[in-house]
Amino acid sequence: MQTLTQEYGGQLAQTEMLKSDVSNNLRVAIPGIIKAFDAATQTVKVQPAIREIIYDGVGTPNHVQLPELLDVPVIMPHAGDYAITLPITEGDECLVIYADMCIDGWWQSGGVQNQVEMRRHDLSDGFAILGPWSQVRKLANYNANKLQLFNIKTGTGIEVDSQGIKVTGNVEITGNILTHGDSELKGNSLIQGDSELKGAVLGKLVAKGVDLVTHTHTGAHGQTGGPE
Repeated sequence: MQTLTQEYGGQLAQTEMLKSDVSNNLRVAIPGIIKAFDAATQTVKVQPAIREIIYDGVGTPNHVQLPELLDVPVIMPHAGDYAITLPITEGDECLVIYADMCIDGWWQSGGVQNQVEMRRHDLSDGFAILGPWSQVRKLANYNANKLQLFNIKTGTGIEVDSQGIKVTGNVEITGNILTHGDSELKGNSLIQGDSELKGAVLGKLVAKGVDLVTHTHTGAHGQTGGPE
């Protein structure tokens, strides 16, 4: 007959095994590496970046590579009528987080949907958050005191593709300016650095008190016309 200590010890061991089994099958979050991006569906294929330890029947640990995750929705700033998109490329790092329940119905149709399958925290129900990075891909010249937007690969500035940009507030530009298209300046303009305008200037363009749009000269051959 088992003693009380043996019985308690056996129950404790079973409880710990159950806890371990639940924990090992509960997916929460894992860093991953982007393998492919589908711009049409805004989903990615992700390779989990950490191999999992699986013990065999005799207790020997083995490092197992998790399978690639398919059709993982990406998370980027997006609310109301606005969105910020990024050119996701193969090799980018991300963090995959897992939903409590099957997301298939919601992902296909949006709104409130029934749970299609009885699964929780499953590898099939991940979302990829772009942005996390390992030390080998850390940013160079990180400025802890400023907001920075730059191309990580080249270290240069960024390109903005938008139907229109409206800035409310004072703007100070230090450096050269090149514009393609017509320019309309309302009010005083302070530009430090060279400026090249390609296109018509509507209104007044004043430099040192001289309107460069309507300015004429009077000389030996009479008065000149305005600038062309």
